[in-house]
Amino acid sequence: MKEAEALLKDWKKEHYVFGCGVLNSVGKLAREFGKTVLLVGSSSKWALKSMEDIVRSLEENGLSYLKVSGAKPNTPREDVYRIALQIAMYKPDAVVAFGGGSTLDAVKASNILATFTPYEVEKFLGVSWSEACTIDPYFGTGVVSKMKEATGRGLTPMVAVQAASSSGSHLTKYSNVTDPVAGQKKLIVDEAITPKRAVFDYTVTLTTSESLTVDGGLDGISHLWEVFMGASNKPYFEKAKQLVEVGVRLIIRGLKTLRNDPVNLKARVGLGLGTDLGGYAIMVGGTSGPHLGSFSLVDVLTHGRACGILNIYYTLFFSPVIQEQLKTLGLILAEEGFIAEDVSKLEGLNLGMAVAKGLTRLLEFLKIPTSLENAGAGVKHMNRMLDAAKDPALRMKLLNMPIPLNPDKGDIENYMKPLLDAAFKGRLEDVKIMEGYV
Repeated sequence: MKEAEALLKDWKKEHYVFGCGVLNSVGKLAREFGKTVLLVGSSSKWALKSMEDIVRSLEENGLSYLKVSGAKPNTPREDVYRIALQIAMYKPDAVVAFGGGSTLDAVKASNILATFTPYEVEKFLGVSWSEACTIDPYFGTGVVSKMKEATGRGLTPMVAVQAASSSGSHLTKYSNVTDPVAGQKKLIVDEAITPKRAVFDYTVTLTTSESLTVDGGLDGISHLWEVFMGASNKPYFEKAKQLVEVGVRLIIRGLKTLRNDPVNLKARVGLGLGTDLGGYAIMVGGTSGPHLGSFSLVDVLTHGRACGILNIYYTLFFSPVIQEQLKTLGLILAEEGFIAEDVSKLEGLNLGMAVAKGLTRLLEFLKIPTSLENAGAGVKHMNRMLDAAKDPALRMKLLNMPIPLNPDKGDIENYMKPLLDAAFKGRLEDVKIMEGYV
């Protein structure tokens, strides 16, 4: 835990306040940007005490504020438009967002819409007028920075107050937005949307449900593991390895303790630190196949569970080129009782299979399905995942893979489809290893 704290402080410096009993710091951080605040937060019963603490902090620091409701799970686009309207009308000096990843992601996306006019979007991005009036032009990487440079305007400063150990959205450049009609999530990636300041009071998570606790932990593990899998021959390899060694241990140990003792504060803090390191990981590297697939499963699976299931099968698929990564994760899983074999003596596909089975046992321990079919997915979801893999706005996920897949060469049909079929049926032995890597 001390190593995790040191990593976070070295990374975010004074811009991130985390620990227990730190909600009173929100007002001081927001005051750095002016005197008026739009406070976007949950009106749910579990959040009332925390919202009161945040309001008190704003008032004690002489700030005026307007409160609006946050977003529903998975950040539906209608919530993005609703919050964007409030930002545009109120014109605050800062936006304080309190909630889990869905609300924080919604505010990031809303802030973009409230900053740039459709006329500017049409002019500088070369899109149609009808598209310029939506969030769609911003999906992908670096589009917000392009608009910022073209207009000379930045976004309204955001103070992100995290409420759940999961996405790390309070620390990152990512915003996921869902089209509920299509059942598809899309991603905005841009340094320009990273919150200027962040706060996470881990005591807020003491009332988190078992379901959300598990889902958040799996999301954090997925961030750490997917980045590390893709770190071979990258300058951030050692950093990604350190984050996995610290973060995954904290998350797994936290989940094991919280299963029988859900209000164990030390475990809650450990889980929060671990998932925060997951946020750190996706700022030095990128996620890949499991996250890409999860975007097409929003109507049947929570994000963490979707990533957790898919990571089992992608781990085996990537195993020929991630041997050191497998040793690292395998040792952790063995320490925690999820692998019985001596990982140090395994190599190649045997090592990949052992680690994939270790991840399977972790999900079984957490009472999570290990196949997409048992989790409620159907053929339409399989087709949706394959179609999404060909979307240029999501292409970054394919390129971040340890074994990159090229849609133009038929890799989606030849390799991703068999992998997803294996994940659907829960049959690791059906994962097809790419030619040249066997």
